Amino acid sequence: MPDISTIALFAAASLVLTATPGPDMLLIASRSLSQGRAVGFLTYAGIALGTYCHALAAALGLSQLFLTVPVAYEIVRWAGCAYLLYLAWKTVRSHPSGASPTSTLKRLSRRRVFGEGLMTNLLNPKMALFVLALFPQFVDPNGGSMVLQMLLLATILNGIGLLVNGTVILVGGHLRARLSGFRRFPKLPQYLLAGVFTGLACRLALGSRT
Repeated sequence: MPDISTIALFAAASLVLTATPGPDMLLIASRSLSQGRAVGFLTYAGIALGTYCHALAAALGLSQLFLTVPVAYEIVRWAGCAYLLYLAWKTVRSHPSGASPTSTLKRLSRRRVFGEGLMTNLLNPKMALFVLALFPQFVDPNGGSMVLQMLLLATILNGIGLLVNGTVILVGGHLRARLSGFRRFPKLPQYLLAGVFTGLACRLALGSRT
């Protein structure tokens, strides 16, 4: 396993990376603001599971496929774009949920929110390349199982991400509560979230591989 100094260095790098605003933070913030803290944490849980999947794929050499077979990268990239646009369309067509902080989610909705966070992460090939580029730098070839080391690093990244994004979620939930009396535009939260999904789709479609 990596030694303490290596883990500390990786933790510091993870803190810088997670504290830098990016697509995941934007999605989590918009979810929390439009649908509440519970949805924000469920979204992050799905994203965190996706990170474990990418780490496992990198350990098993699957992520290398995106580097050696460019068409695989393109297939996942455009599938991710299509999925995000589908989420945007579905969000706009949904009934207004209102801004009441006391509203609850049905069990099916909880599974859907978690699944959307997971699929948004899995269908982002840049995340796979990110894990493939960063994690091996902190893996000890003589430190035992590669899979266990990669999953340990993913756990550290997710733990720090929970602290950073948890703060974002709590702030978003607080702002949602403050806006609970704002009823003039009941579908504004849906449009906000749909705009985020559309923006992420465009970013994925127009961005380069690096």
